[in-house]
Amino acid sequence: MNIHEYQGKELFRKYGVPTPRGIPAFSVDEAIGAAKSLGGPVWVVKAQIHAGGRGKGGGVKLARSVEEVGALAKQMLGMTLVTHQTSPQGRKVRRLLIEEGADIKQELYAALVVDRGLQRVVLMASSEGGMDIEEVAEHHPEKIHKVAIDPAAGLNDAEGEDIARKIGVPAGLVPQARDLFKSLYRCFDECDCSLTEVNPLIVTGDGRVVALDAKLNFDDNALFRHPDIVAMRDLDEEDPAEVEASKFDLNYIQLDGDIGCLVNGAGLAMATMDTIKLFGGSPANFLDVGGGATTEKVTEAFKIMLKNPRLAAILVNIFGGIMKCDVIASGVVAAAKQVGLKVPLVVRLEGTNVDLGKKILADSGLPIISAADMGDAAQKVVAAAKGK
Repeated sequence: MNIHEYQGKELFRKYGVPTPRGIPAFSVDEAIGAAKSLGGPVWVVKAQIHAGGRGKGGGVKLARSVEEVGALAKQMLGMTLVTHQTSPQGRKVRRLLIEEGADIKQELYAALVVDRGLQRVVLMASSEGGMDIEEVAEHHPEKIHKVAIDPAAGLNDAEGEDIARKIGVPAGLVPQARDLFKSLYRCFDECDCSLTEVNPLIVTGDGRVVALDAKLNFDDNALFRHPDIVAMRDLDEEDPAEVEASKFDLNYIQLDGDIGCLVNGAGLAMATMDTIKLFGGSPANFLDVGGGATTEKVTEAFKIMLKNPRLAAILVNIFGGIMKCDVIASGVVAAAKQVGLKVPLVVRLEGTNVDLGKKILADSGLPIISAADMGDAAQKVVAAAKGK
């Protein structure tokens, strides 16, 4: 789950991370009111979408009068913002952040991520703030400094001060940067984040270290512990099909291909998509129905896949362990009949009660294409999608 910049800064302030003063706005009048409340002489009008690169896309503008704030708000609200982190269709801007201007003397970068190889949270920071960190990593990896944090001890003073010096924080401000890094880590840890990023982290002309941006991603599996964070969810920023799937505990991600995939288990789902690609096809989605799929869940999965106008065929690939093949076969038959399936359907079953499952499919009277194994299933669904 992601949240907007202004929401991230609210969390930052809760943990003692310094940020500029800012007020969210959902209308032009609210933007003008926010500017008046903050006071001038300079404001920043920021489009709020779940994507980076807003500045390059025209979503971050400087205003030197309240009237200009209003004009920019009118221009941005409702616009479609396309950045390198959005799809080509972009994102519609429905919210703004009106923020006081900052006297930027130095731009830095800081982030906390989970390093699965080290099995630790890693603080990484760079002197190259304001740039795409991927570009810095590719061309100037020596400018990215990292510290793997001991989960029992947390980020200590020496580690925080060392990384602050390495990225060029002025000596007199190193204690400020250290405390900011420690506060960021507490926020990351206690909020169950998967990413906490500040780009840029700035040094101001009056000698302060401030988080000028806030990007936070959260571990969905831990959200039950954070109803306050769940309340920040903006469904307008999420794929409607993925939102619908989440209501039925389906793990669904829309892709750009034309072959729908319904699989039980994330690993098998990934292998299924790889196999489809191997035989020249393109998956339309990742869909893991889990180990406890019911007829209702399978039916909803079919409905979600069929909303994709590019869908040309569907592959159901099930390994019956916890999930018995006869149960999934009954669900597939019921779902296909209920939704009035019009695209070719290939089914591969293996595992518990597989013979019974295959009999249910064969006796259904539906034009289901049976497959013997994954390779056979992939070849058949690719051919079906191409009309062969």
